[in-house]
Amino acid sequence: MKALILVGGFGTRLRPLTLSVPKPLVDFANKPMILHQIEALKAIGVTEVVLAINYQPEVMLNFLKDFEAKLGIRITCSQETEPLGTAGPLALARDKLADGSGEPFFVLNSDVISEYPLKEMIGFHKSHGGEASIMVTKVDEPSKYGVVVLEEATGQVERFVEKPKLFVGNKKNAGIYLLNPSVLGRIKLRPTSIEKEVFPKIAAEKMLYAMVLPGFWMDIGQPRDYITGLRLYLDSLRKKDASKLASGTHIGGNVLVHESAPIGEGCLIGPDVAIGPGCVVEAGVRLSRCTVMRGGRIKKHACISSSIIGWHSTVGQWARVENMTILGEDVHVCDEIYSNGGVVLPHKEIKSSILKPEIVM
Repeated sequence: MKALILVGGFGTRLRPLTLSVPKPLVDFANKPMILHQIEALKAIGVTEVVLAINYQPEVMLNFLKDFEAKLGIRITCSQETEPLGTAGPLALARDKLADGSGEPFFVLNSDVISEYPLKEMIGFHKSHGGEASIMVTKVDEPSKYGVVVLEEATGQVERFVEKPKLFVGNKKNAGIYLLNPSVLGRIKLRPTSIEKEVFPKIAAEKMLYAMVLPGFWMDIGQPRDYITGLRLYLDSLRKKDASKLASGTHIGGNVLVHESAPIGEGCLIGPDVAIGPGCVVEAGVRLSRCTVMRGGRIKKHACISSSIIGWHSTVGQWARVENMTILGEDVHVCDEIYSNGGVVLPHKEIKSSILKPEIVM
């Protein structure tokens, strides 16, 4: 089996982290976002992953070469010279995806984090005999999204309603698809939306089916959702494999600590924290709802909540960092500094407090 991951563009919503690496390589729960998907695909027998990309393909490929060997899966790029939306990339990669076997292929949106029940999806796809299957997820406020209206008993998709004023359903597209190769014949090589142009036509022919995603779902393409996604991911990890989570008197709630990261005396870590490889957390530190990426250093008695600390950054002694502060790569917050929602570009030193959310160039 094959899979296409829609990597797409510049990752502007996750800047300043995406100023250092393409968005799919930004760490989430201590490994690059895209690896969560590639590992899930590999686990159900996918042998080749095609990345549809229009930005820095060589950076992506160089990075993923190591994982090709480790995971034993082929990773190739299909490069757009102009943005082709969510369907155009399938037409561009047609030759890679349609190998004559007639096997369906997966398409995933690279920002989506979930439990990836791909094996169940294959069973669902084979059982209904349609042309395409999509995953849908339940949402609390359907009026904010495009809603997928489906026949509850069979999962057959009837129609799509964009931001409905009246209640028509509470399922939205979850960005995970399983498509027969015949779908490729429906897509022209031009900027096209799979959600707005391709799927409605397949639905009109009663050949599109939706499976309700079990477990959690999050699009982690922006900071607030990234932090929420981390909570959901760690919660799911607690249920599936709690041995991967940290434990001890200094841990409160779900916390992921890389084995190479020492934690000092008298710290209180959690809930919903990820501490990456090579990080150092000194004595008396308080961390909650945050990520500290590879090589970060949190000095004595610092307090961090609801924030993302980028690679090789330092937070000084008695500093307080909160309210969606995002430190890019190699940022140094001096001792006793307060950051309230500061978004700091890479390679900066912060010597005075950031009292209200702002971008620090």
